[in-house]
Amino acid sequence: MTRPSLLVLALGLLTLAAPMSAQRPMKVYISVDLEGISGVNSDNQTSAAGAEYGRARKLMVDDANAAIRGAFDGGATDVVVNDSHGSQRNLLPEDIDPRVKLISHSFKRYGMMEGLDSSFHAIIFVGYHAKAGSPRGVFAHTGSGVLADLQINGVSVGEGGMNAVLARWYGVPVVMVTGDDVAVEEQRVTVPDVRGVVVKRAINSRAVELRPLVETRREIQQAAKESVASARKSPPEHLAQYTVRMTFRDPTIPEVATAFREVRLVTPTTVEFTRDAMPDAYRLIRVLYRFINTD
Repeated sequence: MTRPSLLVLALGLLTLAAPMSAQRPMKVYISVDLEGISGVNSDNQTSAAGAEYGRARKLMVDDANAAIRGAFDGGATDVVVNDSHGSQRNLLPEDIDPRVKLISHSFKRYGMMEGLDSSFHAIIFVGYHAKAGSPRGVFAHTGSGVLADLQINGVSVGEGGMNAVLARWYGVPVVMVTGDDVAVEEQRVTVPDVRGVVVKRAINSRAVELRPLVETRREIQQAAKESVASARKSPPEHLAQYTVRMTFRDPTIPEVATAFREVRLVTPTTVEFTRDAMPDAYRLIRVLYRFINTD
């Protein structure tokens, strides 16, 4: 046998000897809110002061774990979960799937999207809700609840829409969202091909028709598996500029917000600003709706 032939044979044997379980690295980011979680249907479930908050935390982690299992089933090798509701300390480390890294606490530069960068391959939104001003949608609001409307480059968005614009900046696809039927449909404004799992049907902003929990968790896991398995990254989308318009319920906040030189007062309740990069715009949006105290 010639020397080149021996070399080819040796390389072939090495390839066969490689571990069959080896797989390409695949990072998945999961942002988990509470209002759109399976079974959640009351104000007394959404904050630590509520009588049923403990129940809601359990419902929240069960939905999250279903998405996590599905992500790993779909080929994820690394999963990061960001607790994205209220205090952002709702998910208990001892209850969540032990394979994930958990981002906790609300004092974050990027809030619901803290920790995201271009190294991720797919994003899943769990437990999301309708935006402020939606006539039908369980717990419809945007951010901390002080906003009446949020627009980015002329498009009215909620939390899911704002987060999807940031995801596009990094070139990471939002492949799946769970929540009520209104939240899922609103997400398709910014991510037309997103896979949606409707865990409940909104009758109005409070009343809701709940699906059986065993069904929603099974559907979340299967959808996450299929969404992650078929995820394809896109080139990062960097627009020339990002113009943000924020309308508040209370005119006091816009008055204070103009302390930032680039923030312009449009009406007594509306401000506007422009940034060249979406991460910079996102950080300022978060400061304006969360960290200005009018009490």
